[in-house]
Amino acid sequence: MTTPCTRQEALEHLKEHVHTDSLMKHSLAVEASMRHFARYYGEDEEYWGMVGLLHDIDYGEFPEEHLDHAPEMLRGYGFDEAFIRHVLSHGYNLRNQVEPIHPMEKVLYTVDELSGFITACALVRPSKSVLDLEVKSVKKKFKQDSFAAAVNRGVIQDGADRMGMPLEEVMAETILGLREAADALDLGMHSAQ
Repeated sequence: MTTPCTRQEALEHLKEHVHTDSLMKHSLAVEASMRHFARYYGEDEEYWGMVGLLHDIDYGEFPEEHLDHAPEMLRGYGFDEAFIRHVLSHGYNLRNQVEPIHPMEKVLYTVDELSGFITACALVRPSKSVLDLEVKSVKKKFKQDSFAAAVNRGVIQDGADRMGMPLEEVMAETILGLREAADALDLGMHSAQ
């Protein structure tokens, strides 16, 4: 599995289309989660990370038509149809019918929503950090429908089921992935300041 550009070039491509800090941080969070799971499964970390980084490339400009424009954008940067399919799979039953089949697609489908949810959990902590966030806190917030109400918990659970992994374990691994990028996500320790 190869990509037509380096991570830095992919980041520049993303910046051409993503103009908000929140969407950029979300893209970086999903990239971090994907890289972590690639290592967990013994897969290509660079490739999985690139899929995570670029998964929302068209969202900033076309939120109502999300993933309708991504294939054209990605083709324009030289990405092949397999890469495009991986990106499209995170919209399964939400924006399209591209079912997550490859292990990478199952992870992307799951951590797209879960990374955002875990970020929200970290931001309400006194430390505003993912570094001291525990699974039990995430599980507690997961049961509160009013917390981060826009997060589709059904997708997260379906994704964990597709991965063949208990939800609690998926949460734990995703937290570990986000910790690796805590500084880039502005989720490092803040309380000591």
